[in-house]
Amino acid sequence: MTHRFEHTFIVHAPLEQVAAFHYAPDAFRRLTPPLLPVQVHHAEPLADGSTTEFTLWLGPLPVRWVARHRHVGPRGFTDEQVRGPFRQWIHRHTFEPIDAHTTRVRDTIEAAFHSHPFWALVGRLIWWGQPLLFQYRAWATQQALAANPLPARTIFATLFGVSLLSAAILSILLRKVRS
Repeated sequence: MTHRFEHTFIVHAPLEQVAAFHYAPDAFRRLTPPLLPVQVHHAEPLADGSTTEFTLWLGPLPVRWVARHRHVGPRGFTDEQVRGPFRQWIHRHTFEPIDAHTTRVRDTIEAAFHSHPFWALVGRLIWWGQPLLFQYRAWATQQALAANPLPARTIFATLFGVSLLSAAILSILLRKVRS
């Protein structure tokens, strides 16, 4: 069974700036919440066939992931899991110009869980966190490209709030899984 997740947001920046932000070598790091530790082992410049290898830490659990990029162009790209916690994972990043100064960003993920109970659980934990992760990514993109970004103090307070919310959601999910 394939599951689908979609998240859309608006950025007040031209298409070219939004694409450049996502194609930058440090984009993955900038789009990852601070309390979701990720260790990048290998990252090639974004191009058709390029790969990124990383470990996502779910608490003490290391989850190794290899993604291959394809369909890289000025209006988006796709990354597909080659190895990782899902049986299938296809993530499409689409950038659509609304006007000369505004871009719609759409992330669409199609995923299927492994049949092994352990990896099915790990996949579901990751899947349930997608709404919060992509809300953070929208915020990080908007802040990075904003003409007047929020002061660092506001950013820290927001990240602290997101972190507390993340911890609360994870606690609820773990209780739900255990029962």
